[in-house]
Formats: sequence, C-alpha cells, structure tokens
Amino acid sequence: MCNEMSPWEKVVEFHGHTCPGLAMGYRAAQEALKRLDHERSEDEELVAIVETDACGADAVQVLTGCTFGKGNFIYRDLGKQAFTFGSRSREKGIRCVLKYDALNNLAPPEWAELRKKVFTEEVLPEEKRRFQELHHQLTDKLLQEPLENIMEVQTVPLDIPPKARIFETIQCAFCGEGVMEPRAKVKQGKFACPDCI
Repeated sequence: MCNEMSPWEKVVEFHGHTCPGLAMGYRAAQEALKRLDHERSEDEELVAIVETDACGADAVQVLTGCTFGKGNFIYRDLGKQAFTFGSRSREKGIRCVLKYDALNNLAPPEWAELRKKVFTEEVLPEEKRRFQELHHQLTDKLLQEPLENIMEVQTVPLDIPPKARIFETIQCAFCGEGVMEPRAKVKQGKFACPDCI
C-alpha cells in the first residue's frame, strides 16, 4: 500500500525544511482555497500575488499550483507577509496578512532573543539547537492556532492580470542568445537583449 504525502509534507519536501514562514504561506493558501471554493490550479485558473520572497511563497506555489512558469504567480517586493489569491471564474480575491504581533504572541521571548543571535552573530551549538527546537514549536503553533489569531483575512477586489502570452524568440545581435521579442530593444539598428543594451 502506498502512503500518500499530506499537503504539509509536500510543501516541506518542496521547500526543504519546516519553519514559521512556510507555515504562514501554508495557512494563507489553505484559507484562500477554502474561501474561493477552488482546487489546486492546473493551469491559470487561480492567481497568487505574494508580497514577500520568503519561505511562505513556496507553500503558496505547492498548494495553489500558481507558478512563475504559468504566469499566475506574481511577486510584489513589499516585504510583507501578505498573500492575495484570485479566482478567474469567481472574479473574487482573498488577501491574507500576518497580524503584526502574531509571532510575538505565539513565540516565547527566548525565541526572539536567540533568533537575533543566530542570524547576526556566532552562537554556541547548544544555543543553535535550542533555537531550532523553539523554531519548530513556533511552526507547530502557527499550523494549529485559529487563523483569526494570526492573520487578517478579507475579500478584496482583484484586477486579475490577463493570461500568459507566448512570444517569439529572436536572437540578440550582440551576445547571440535568444530573447523574448517584447524584451528586445534596438541598438545600433539591431535587436539586442536587455543585458546587451
């Protein structure tokens, strides 16, 4: 008998480890799929907009099926633990944002102190082990805590971008590499890729 992986196990396998950030994206994506009454996107049925390039973005890709390659995974570099999801068929959007004090309310003070040390200076092996232990505990709390305690979730109007377009590839006259036609510019009367402009 084959044991199928749980959605969380699939997310962890894709990302490489468990962590609080992964749990945040996981919870946001779960909630969006539920509220949008939608399954994982096979093509471009869903659109995900993430405002962080941190761990949670990986959970969003795995659970929703939104990816850069399909053009339905959009990254906005705003530095927020915020995730917006839209359904093309339902013309509806859901935005999930981590509450400002959520981590402070769930994590023991020791976690915050060790976190600063682990990411800014050398730490003793026992401090690193203790931080990892607390890190896993915080991840578990984020997965189990009632969502309303950790995230603000609201229905939002969503201007869903058009579906991805396929463009011709042309050769850059300067480096010889292929470039998507709308990204090429004219330089000295010849097509050039952005790197050669």
